[in-house]
Amino acid sequence: MPQEEKFLVPRDVYLKSGIHIGTKFRTKYMEQFIYKTRPDGLSVLNLQKIDERIRIAAAFLAQYAPEDILVICRRENGWKAVELFGKLAGIRVFAGRYPPGILTNPNLEEYTEAKIVMVADAWPDRNAVLDAVKIGMPVIALCDTNNQSNFIDLVVPCNNKGKKSLGLLFYILTKEFLMLKGKLKEGEELKEKLEDFTEE
Repeated sequence: MPQEEKFLVPRDVYLKSGIHIGTKFRTKYMEQFIYKTRPDGLSVLNLQKIDERIRIAAAFLAQYAPEDILVICRRENGWKAVELFGKLAGIRVFAGRYPPGILTNPNLEEYTEAKIVMVADAWPDRNAVLDAVKIGMPVIALCDTNNQSNFIDLVVPCNNKGKKSLGLLFYILTKEFLMLKGKLKEGEELKEKLEDFTEE
């Protein structure tokens, strides 16, 4: 099956992480990424589209210097993954509550300049999204089936609530980003294992 080869990680790795399992609620915007609805009412995201969008997100981020990228994750399940991504890629991250105004108010102590923002969930991280929009900064957001996509420049469909799926997503993103930046050779593995991104 040639399709298989095109995935960034083997299909079963994706499936095991539950990255494609959405919520029972689906917004109109996310319908284009939904493959089917299970008998229990949960929406299932299209793996092909998840994989495609992770690839696009990595390429989008790789156009920027690491210090110009800001990644925000209020959801505790993603903290470990986001922090490791930040450490390995040299990107600034906020794991936890985003201090409102740090992108827009130079008088704040934590004021930080960035050129692109990525959020783990457009809803809990909405303050960061709104700040970015105010200053015309592109926003990449991980979106589940229940997310709205207002103000998002690039939607990456995925289960953005589970530890395993967030861990896998940031593991792949780290690898792709470092490869595109020439810090990792084609086919070379990270020293860190997928497990390092997905604490139990």
